[in-house]
Amino acid sequence: MAKFQWEARTRSGDSRQGVMEADNAAEVQERLRDQGMEPEVVKKAGGGGGLSFGSGVAEKDVVIFTRQLATMIDAGLPLVQCLDILSSQTENKNFARILSNVKGTVEQGATFSDALRKHPKVFDQLYVNLIAAGEVGGILDTILHRLATYIEKAVKLKRQVKGAMTYPIAVLGVALIVVSVLLTKVIPVFENMFKEMRAGELPGPTKVVINLSNGFIANWYIIAGVGIAAFVGFTTFVKTEKGRRIFDGFLLRIPVIGNVLRKVVVARFTRTLGTLLSSGVPILDALDICARTSGNVVVEEGIMYAREKISEGKDLAGPLEEAKVFPSMVVQMIGVGEQTGAMDAMLQKIADFYEDEVDVAVAGLTAMMEPVMMVFLGGIIGGLIIAMYLPIFDLAGNIG
Repeated sequence: MAKFQWEARTRSGDSRQGVMEADNAAEVQERLRDQGMEPEVVKKAGGGGGLSFGSGVAEKDVVIFTRQLATMIDAGLPLVQCLDILSSQTENKNFARILSNVKGTVEQGATFSDALRKHPKVFDQLYVNLIAAGEVGGILDTILHRLATYIEKAVKLKRQVKGAMTYPIAVLGVALIVVSVLLTKVIPVFENMFKEMRAGELPGPTKVVINLSNGFIANWYIIAGVGIAAFVGFTTFVKTEKGRRIFDGFLLRIPVIGNVLRKVVVARFTRTLGTLLSSGVPILDALDICARTSGNVVVEEGIMYAREKISEGKDLAGPLEEAKVFPSMVVQMIGVGEQTGAMDAMLQKIADFYEDEVDVAVAGLTAMMEPVMMVFLGGIIGGLIIAMYLPIFDLAGNIG
């Protein structure tokens, strides 16, 4: 037996952690679930490993598997045979091994959802709960189709946000490299040339640039050390509970970008909640899953506040309005859905609307960033070059 450190959440959303002796991590997971807790992290005490590492399975692999499994189940093939076919056909070796393990667990008499639950890095809580609802309701093929559609839309949202951030990060990286080359290689050549030409008193901008170059060359290791220390300090701060809350709140308040992120959060929440409710998952469990998959601590706390109020007998719209996380229009539409008894359909409509809004917002953000970043890059590099050519212009004027 070995000791395992674990972190889990209770049904009420409280966080718990501790140490347990077991033969393997899967046994720890099963014991925690028997105690009414959902495990989040299980790893050997005093070391890494366990479930804290990545799975090596891409979301694309999960989408393809889900869509193919839905088609096979719909065609009437037995579940074990479907898993056997898909595990032998997938190109991802890690995923093939996981599917073989799932198939073996199902053959031993476990339900499909329980077999998937043993691989939380691949099949998250939302996936497992929907599969469980599909098994109970006898609509596994329908649930699988919904899951595949949900994951595809979630991947699209994530790709849009990453695409919007890639361009400015790439431009900043290029600017940093170009400026470093200018300061270390180009400007010293100009400085030596001015000394040989005996250019005399140099213009102010030229002096500033030469001093920057000399300071950068002499202290580059200090600058690099400060940059690395700042990056490590920032990432460490963000990993803390307080730091994460401050950073996530700041992201939502950034002009333009914060508006886009808020729309992404609304689209993700409504799509997830709508999918869960339409599949028969109880609302308290659905909100717990939505909170975990929100991707923002401020939003997660708002959803958990609404969940707590619902457990006390209140409706959903009121607590969401009090949390001030989602726009008023979204809360009002959810309220209408509650009153008419069609909240799942209303949530899907909200998600469709906000996903279209994200498309437009990301396109506008990208279009706005392109000229801004070009002016930024051109201004820095152009300013350095002009500063170094000013003495040459003065010399040419004197010769004339």
